[in-house]
Amino acid sequence: MKLLLVEDDQNLAEVIKGALKSQHYLVDLATDGQTGLEFAEMFEYDLIMLDLMLPKLDGIQFCQQRRKQGDLTPILLVTAQDDATYKVRALDAGADDYLVKPFNIQELLARVRALLRRGGLSSTPLLQWGPLDLNPSSCQVSYQGQLLHLTAKEYGILELFLRNRNRIFSQSALIEHLWSFDESPTENAVRTQIKSLRQKLRGAGASPNLIETVYGLGYRLNGTILNAAQAALEENDKESAELVRHPNLINNSGTSNLVDQTIKLLWNQHREGYFNRVKFIEQVVNSNHLTDGNGVNRQQAITEAHTLVGALGSFGFEQASGIAREIERVLKMERGSNQIDRENLLKLVKTLRQKLETDQNNEETNLDVKALSFCHPYQRKDYQLLIVDNDFALAQAIATQAKIWGLKSEIACNLSQAKRAIASFQPDVILLDLFFPDTGENGLELLQELSQLIPSIPTIVLTAQNDFSFRVKVARLGGVGFLQKPLAPERIVEAIVKVVQPGCLPTAKLMIVDDDPNLLEITRTYLEPWGFTLTLLQDPKQFWETLEQTNPDLLILDVEMPEISGIDLCQVVRNDPHWHELPVLFLSAHTSAKVVREGFQAGADDYIYKPIVDSDLVSRILNRLERERQRRQLADVDSLTGVASRRKSIQEITRMLHLAQRQKQPCCFIILNIENLSQINELYGHAVGDQVLRGLAKILQQTFRYEDIIARWGNEEFVLGLYNIDLQGGITRTREFLALCSNSLFTDALDHCFQVKLTVGVAEYPLNGQTLQNLYQAAQQALYQGKVKGGYGVFGTEEFSLIL
Repeated sequence: MKLLLVEDDQNLAEVIKGALKSQHYLVDLATDGQTGLEFAEMFEYDLIMLDLMLPKLDGIQFCQQRRKQGDLTPILLVTAQDDATYKVRALDAGADDYLVKPFNIQELLARVRALLRRGGLSSTPLLQWGPLDLNPSSCQVSYQGQLLHLTAKEYGILELFLRNRNRIFSQSALIEHLWSFDESPTENAVRTQIKSLRQKLRGAGASPNLIETVYGLGYRLNGTILNAAQAALEENDKESAELVRHPNLINNSGTSNLVDQTIKLLWNQHREGYFNRVKFIEQVVNSNHLTDGNGVNRQQAITEAHTLVGALGSFGFEQASGIAREIERVLKMERGSNQIDRENLLKLVKTLRQKLETDQNNEETNLDVKALSFCHPYQRKDYQLLIVDNDFALAQAIATQAKIWGLKSEIACNLSQAKRAIASFQPDVILLDLFFPDTGENGLELLQELSQLIPSIPTIVLTAQNDFSFRVKVARLGGVGFLQKPLAPERIVEAIVKVVQPGCLPTAKLMIVDDDPNLLEITRTYLEPWGFTLTLLQDPKQFWETLEQTNPDLLILDVEMPEISGIDLCQVVRNDPHWHELPVLFLSAHTSAKVVREGFQAGADDYIYKPIVDSDLVSRILNRLERERQRRQLADVDSLTGVASRRKSIQEITRMLHLAQRQKQPCCFIILNIENLSQINELYGHAVGDQVLRGLAKILQQTFRYEDIIARWGNEEFVLGLYNIDLQGGITRTREFLALCSNSLFTDALDHCFQVKLTVGVAEYPLNGQTLQNLYQAAQQALYQGKVKGGYGVFGTEEFSLIL
């Protein structure tokens, strides 16, 4: 497990670090809050431990910033501050635990273990996987009672697998979790550790495949081996095996029973349709249509059998799925063997019908449909949302969207109603407009009153006002968000959910195309509890329109569909310059090497067989998304500043200009140049120059809107794209940014202060150009004219203004 320790007392830090390392924890050390925050932003940690009083950024501010960004990593505050006020502030800021110095090392280690258990899958101190036991308290590992002697890295790999039992870890993911940032291991080092760990497990009697290699993805624990080991142990000692391997220890997510019940409910709803498919196949086989001239009925029977192969297995009828596969195979045989086919088919169809009837009688259960109403697994409670806005239609639309997320909403059309609602409704979060023209009320007054409440109520401001001064006032009064109208209700609710349920937003948008609506529902049942946003499409002819509307992060396609196949769709995606890098997974009942090869030749990233196995499907999706995230991180994000890369921003700005053309709206293109960056690098070093670039990027992100495009194009050049902003608006926004910069002093390692000199060129679409190239040239010309005049500041294409 990888921990971050932020402690400015070097001696104490070494003591804590040594104690943690003795328990096989990997520890990164930062000696001030700002450095610790940068570490937390760059790397993934299982736990963060920090002092309250730290240089540059204290522990309270650290917690607030991480939680505001949606980081759910457990945080343990270790400090000499024993005052109850500090404890309350720390816990309210997002800390998970609070330990007062001086402390007992064993107590510290126990709290660390408790927090790690709280954030992981296991609720017990002992991590178990069949006959494999790992005790985090004693750092001992045993297999069937035999103690294993592992190195620190081997222990860390095994613990990581046991805490993430259904996840596949790539070699790069293992390096990120188990090696510190100043180490530079190769992927060969990971393979060496895995090989050594396997040998030690095999020496204790474990299968050599207990740690499974998933080709092209990485490593995970092998569930098949676990089941075999469990069966053997149960044969010898059923009673003890029952105690040791209780299924809740294997999957403690709380959603598996719900999924199983939902699958049964779906089968009860759709079983008649599947029996009709079997009946249709039987009618075709019994009639003369099997040998008719056009073969339409035969082809339809093949299609129905193919649908049954994937659907029945996904409903849990594996034997019936196998029979349907054999029916499909026989139907595809040459017509010359038709008489033999007919006899064989009649027998197979009869067996399939009988098997389904038998399985149905065994599975049939009186289900309480109301008890199976879907509850998002990330929701901890029914959150109460108060919407304060005199636009009742908009408020209703927001309330409707919020209901989807499990938020209960109350609407207040003025501040008087809002105050009464706060007293009676007791909201968990408030969405507040600032202006009420009908009554002349000012929402800032209510926001100021809310800031005095203990505990405070998180308040998000939604307003048409775009003045920068209002953003500052809202921030000073404790507002946790600032949204500018017009904004879609979906986006508004996403911002609200991020406040009340940090970390529960969907991890990705998936688009699934399959001509079987029932199989789409099964797929929804498996994937929706993981937080994915799903778009289910039954008609492949609507594929392109749906693709552009939903902008998915990953595609899941069936191979065989009427008129347009999944392979056709995949080729269309790969031929498009915008979508050609979109991850594509095939989900199909076809298992022949020829079809699988055609899928990969068309451009598929992965191929998954039906019937659906939920854990395998989710693991493959998560790993493909992780690979895509890493690829985009390299290609789309500037690694130094965290803003968009040149490549990514060119795509986004071009798309913005097309939208502006359709909507007949203005846009601003801005170039920001750091005039003295070379001098800063020469005088203070490149590390300080990098600090300047990161600092300016953060100020840009704080100053401009969420939807504005911010990118770094060169060593000393940033560019911005502002939609629905004219030239004067762009110049005003940029002046506000420069005003903040003028008040910001940068320092080197010796605390020498210096200022950054900036020039800015602003151009407007369509006034100064209708293409990105034209706008860049116009902004560069404005910037150059300003330099000739000898000043630093904003230079629009129609005016010059000295700022710094």
